Amino acid sequence: MGNAPGAQRAQGGIKKWAVPAAIVLIAGALIALLVFTQRGGGPGAEATPGGSGSGAPEISERTEGPDYREAERRSEDDLLSYGPADAPVGLIVFSDYQCPFCARWNHDTLPQMQQLADDGALRIEWRDVNVFGPASERASRASVAAAQQGKFWEYHGELFEGGEKRSEAELSDEALVALAGELGLDTERFAADMDSEETAAEVQRNMELGMGLGAASTPVFLLGGEPIAGAQPTEVFTAAFERALERAQQEQGKQGNQGKQNKQSGQG
Repeated sequence: MGNAPGAQRAQGGIKKWAVPAAIVLIAGALIALLVFTQRGGGPGAEATPGGSGSGAPEISERTEGPDYREAERRSEDDLLSYGPADAPVGLIVFSDYQCPFCARWNHDTLPQMQQLADDGALRIEWRDVNVFGPASERASRASVAAAQQGKFWEYHGELFEGGEKRSEAELSDEALVALAGELGLDTERFAADMDSEETAAEVQRNMELGMGLGAASTPVFLLGGEPIAGAQPTEVFTAAFERALERAQQEQGKQGNQGKQNKQSGQG
């Protein structure tokens, strides 16, 4: 996978974060929606380790509701991002490195989403919720450590190589440091970054974001503010992207018209 524009900006560091009030206010509605979606049997609806994640996917049109775009950070210093910060559409991925459905989505759908980001139309923000426990959290810390050397997406890709998750033994501290060495990273710095308070704070705030929005299942997505639960087929995401892009363009047009009206009113 190619490097993300945000993944190259390690100089900005990782800053502590608190859940904005707007996100707290919409969390209850999202939790209810995700529970409803998962009861429908969408693939990847793995609320706890060992979930079946089976069932027939459905493509549905967006219904009116809360605007979950408030959860997008859109920071130039975000090391776990791909695509321009000012892209018209944002995608937040809530994932876990021990989740097989996350691995499948990463292999089947992420490349198409990254192409949209390469075209400047999409911003991808990766957020691990680590519902499977300590091994997941170690992998998450390792991915952040790789990001601090500008290699998040390369390291992330190895953790989900071939659309498969790694075994718990392959997510030990020693194995994760060894993987960093295979990718040409400074392993001494990598090991220190893995265990740093700064990295722990970043992992924790990403978990709090996901859990605060009700994403106790993996994978869960917010695409243009639209919740999608499970590793749905790629066409579900491309359709959601098209809806979100049309919405963003309409909003931009309205803002432009309002600006012209304000200007004309001021001149009058």
